[in-house]
Amino acid sequence: MILNTRKPISRRGILRGAGVTIALPWLESLQGAVAPPKRFGVLFMGCGVNEDHWSADGDGTAMKLGRTLEPLAPLKHKINVIHGLFNKAATGQGIHPAQTGCLLSGAAIQRGPILRAGLTVDQALANHMGQDTAQSSMVLACEQPLTGYHETNFSMAYSSHISWQSAESPVPTEVYPSLAFDNLFENRGLLRNASILDRVRQSTESFSRRVSATDKAKIDEYLTSVRDIERRVERMRIDKHSADERAKGANRPAITMDRPANGLPEDLREHTRLMCDLIALGFQSDRTRVASLIISNDLSAQIYPFLNVRDGHHGASHDNLSDGYERITRFHVSQLAYLASKLDAMPEGEGTVLDNSCLMFLNNLWSGRKHDNSKLPLVLAGGLGGTLKTGRTMDFQAAGDDNRKMCSLFLDLMDRYGLKLPRFGDATTRLQAL
Repeated sequence: MILNTRKPISRRGILRGAGVTIALPWLESLQGAVAPPKRFGVLFMGCGVNEDHWSADGDGTAMKLGRTLEPLAPLKHKINVIHGLFNKAATGQGIHPAQTGCLLSGAAIQRGPILRAGLTVDQALANHMGQDTAQSSMVLACEQPLTGYHETNFSMAYSSHISWQSAESPVPTEVYPSLAFDNLFENRGLLRNASILDRVRQSTESFSRRVSATDKAKIDEYLTSVRDIERRVERMRIDKHSADERAKGANRPAITMDRPANGLPEDLREHTRLMCDLIALGFQSDRTRVASLIISNDLSAQIYPFLNVRDGHHGASHDNLSDGYERITRFHVSQLAYLASKLDAMPEGEGTVLDNSCLMFLNNLWSGRKHDNSKLPLVLAGGLGGTLKTGRTMDFQAAGDDNRKMCSLFLDLMDRYGLKLPRFGDATTRLQAL
């Protein structure tokens, strides 16, 4: 889901056509000496990692990454691998939903039919920065939300939503790339099947005459990327329409069907890459500065035939030391590497979009077979406009529980976005040495 779709875009070039709006990337001709904005993104994987191969030691070019983190090797000077943080409110309450529902808030969640969690760090930042963008946040997922209740009497909503706009309300996730694309470009009405680039052609020609040759080349490259994504989305739009028609005939919502009958891409690799591409476009064009992507839910039913793994995600996590589950974990890390690399290839100001962002990859568990969340896998990518030193491995495991709170990290990061709070979740102090 994408929120707040009618706000004006500040200081950015905009191309308009019939029922469509395309925001342009950072252009020197328009921005001058204005500092680029900072962005925040979260990628989530449920059910733990293969802890035998989740490792990092050393700093900078000397950093050594375990097998699971190898996809990040080209970016190791722009990442921080952080060991030993935890979320105390998520421990001792039972497995799965209780270990996920407060992952980004540190709030104590509630059993039973009434949802009770807390405002999450991404939505706190969306509230803080959202007035400057057309959309306050993008909240995406590659898997449908779970329904019903877990055996621990916690709602399954806690297992399939990491972004909460209030204690009572998770932000609905958008799982269909075509709908996320339409929201990103304000693609409306009966012309949705027509190319958005054709509809803004006149505006493009007029705008290109008013910028430098360097910026014109940047616009051309950006619009080529938009067109590539549009082509891929169009195939999925057709699939979704067919799924909706079949669902009507079966008198049931398409959302209740399994992929690909529900209109979602059959190949998860295609789905995740497209969602990452949409986040990248949202950041590059400053349509939004906050995004989250659930690649696999807690208690996920995702399957990975392309990894030669027979079991579904949750089942495979109970044998999380297996080679198969290591491949699953590495696949998820590779999505962070893909998105970070894509942002790092986008020049902006004196650096790149990644240099002005912070991407967070995290999981609700360390070990799936033990349901152990006494420490959580965590990687940060990006330098937040020069405010966050990168290329480091940090270990807080022996620092004591008061000094290894995930919410202390959130407080510290929010400071760097200009949102200074006295408390967040269970933390009143910032993470030392970040």
